[in-house]
Amino acid sequence: MLSMSRWPTLFFCLFFATSTFASESATQGMLNLTQSTVGYVCLIVFGVAYALVMLEEYLQLRKSKPVLLAAGIIWIMIGFVYQQAGQIDVAKAALEHNLLEYAELLLFLLVAMTYISAMEERRLFDALQSWMVSKGFSFRTLFWLTGILSFFISPIADNLTTALLMCAVVLKVGGSNLKFVNIACINIVVAANAGGAFSPFGDITTLMVWQAGHIEFSQFMPLFIPSVVNYVIPAVIMSFFVPKLQPDTVHLEVELKRGAYRIVGLFILTIATAVAFHAVLHFPPVIGMMMGLAYLQFFGFFLKKTLPRSIAKKKAIAIANQDDAALQRLGSIVPFDVFRRVSHAEWDTLLFFYGVVMCVGGLSLLGYLSVISEVMYTQWDPIAANIMVGVLSAIVDNIPVMFAVLTMNPELSMGNWLLVTLTAGVGGSMLSIGSAAGVALMGAAHGKYTFFGHLKWAPVIMLGYAASIAVHLSMNGSYF
Repeated sequence: MLSMSRWPTLFFCLFFATSTFASESATQGMLNLTQSTVGYVCLIVFGVAYALVMLEEYLQLRKSKPVLLAAGIIWIMIGFVYQQAGQIDVAKAALEHNLLEYAELLLFLLVAMTYISAMEERRLFDALQSWMVSKGFSFRTLFWLTGILSFFISPIADNLTTALLMCAVVLKVGGSNLKFVNIACINIVVAANAGGAFSPFGDITTLMVWQAGHIEFSQFMPLFIPSVVNYVIPAVIMSFFVPKLQPDTVHLEVELKRGAYRIVGLFILTIATAVAFHAVLHFPPVIGMMMGLAYLQFFGFFLKKTLPRSIAKKKAIAIANQDDAALQRLGSIVPFDVFRRVSHAEWDTLLFFYGVVMCVGGLSLLGYLSVISEVMYTQWDPIAANIMVGVLSAIVDNIPVMFAVLTMNPELSMGNWLLVTLTAGVGGSMLSIGSAAGVALMGAAHGKYTFFGHLKWAPVIMLGYAASIAVHLSMNGSYF
């Protein structure tokens, strides 16, 4: 246990004593720094950085900045200690391992984000939004429709993108009804996180588990029913509190850009390629994703080369129909550019992930994850430990928690790997700051969906969390 009363003395010793920095571990040439000044200071640095991340909404400080700085500070201190001990090669090997882990995830996510951005640019999401807004649904119908669509879109488009898309619909239709916006946003967050839990593409945590090789692509499906339960129980309860009103209908005309549906097809082909690389060749899935980026690049080249012919054809049709609006739209058409789509990726999220991976990797090299693993996965029952992972995900965010579990690499049955994937994926729904979807919606619906507005529904969401775990334990007991 860390003693708070010792921190000032330990911090002072950082500058005046190097002889107590490290004691040699018995395994793999690593140094046990858990009781050292450097270890304590690194914990403080990471804690302060993550506190700033949690206050992102109030400080208007992008979450990548504090963790990038913290990662640099932690590895400077680790490098100094290992160099003093004459074991800098051990630290270098650990650093390169963490960089490789990050590089695989970065490139994978970059391709996925590029495809989602391309679909957005081709106006697929605008068309879906327009359809829902113009149908004249009641608030209760929109509550269920946005929730169900969030659940089924997030396994492909990821929970963050899905939540933002559905939030735009909610704000468009019920922007003046604060009660509806708040409860609908909570419903979207729970649905998007639950939908992302049974797919490697639905959340960064599930992607990490798949890429680590603990669960194969097809083995995520046993989590489908528990995920449904996790969403449906709180949604049913919250639906009784949705205002019984009919919002004003807004009619919007959205014309899809050329190649929209073909890009969806290429994305599905890209997913299949990534799965094939992993399942058949046992290569990292990122190789298949990068090949899929080539599909999009060649299709972009095709769109660019055939653009003049397409414009000429549409112009002739517009003139024949005397459609002035169509002629005006033709003047705003620009060629499809893949690299412009790459630039629209969520770079703050990708850099934040780098900071988290490097910080957690540094704390692992210091020995803290071994201590935590010893307590949680040896002294505790693994099921209890995995349930606690979900609770921690709501407080700290599921990315560092899951990466810490994967770094600890405990000996778990398939059932327990599925359990920790489920809890880390849906546990973040209990608080608005517990998932990327919740944090993003607080920004998109600023003042209408808030931390405390979400918090009052936490007991209902926890009920769904407990029920999903119970369903997994009963339905998938053979995996344990």
